[in-house]
Amino acid sequence: MKRHLLRIFFILMLLATFVAIFNFSNQDGKTSSGVSKKVARKIIDIFPYTKNLSEATKVKMVEKSQPIIRKLAHFSIYTLVGISIMAFISTYNRILLKKFIISLSVGLVYAISDEIHQSFVPGRGPSVKDVCIDTSGVFLGIIIVLVIISVFKALSEGVENNKKRQGTKL
Repeated sequence: MKRHLLRIFFILMLLATFVAIFNFSNQDGKTSSGVSKKVARKIIDIFPYTKNLSEATKVKMVEKSQPIIRKLAHFSIYTLVGISIMAFISTYNRILLKKFIISLSVGLVYAISDEIHQSFVPGRGPSVKDVCIDTSGVFLGIIIVLVIISVFKALSEGVENNKKRQGTKL
């Protein structure tokens, strides 16, 4: 029952992330650019080293940082995709390599489909570079899940070994 609930949770998390990506990709070029500019501006206004700069300097910084913000957004949201896919697949008893390949493949296929989708949106276009960034995010998400699983396994094995040792002392 616990695995079943985990599977439902992770598949819903994945689907919600896919919907968010679709909605972001569905924004026309002007809207998407506006969102990136707003995020860049908020960061500049909050960051201690930049918040007291002149307005003209802040405007220049927003323009220069916008592409970085966009690429970080790609990487971040696809990291969530990688986490969701790998966590979902890890609820099944499969060979680790299969889990890895399936997770990375699903992320890659979605990244490609997302770029194809953008080619139909005014002011947007497909980018091989974005597919690479997206897939790198998926890869990081997979690694994060593998590290978490390894830590939990090591901790649970440590607890089990402790119980065995204490059982033999009594």
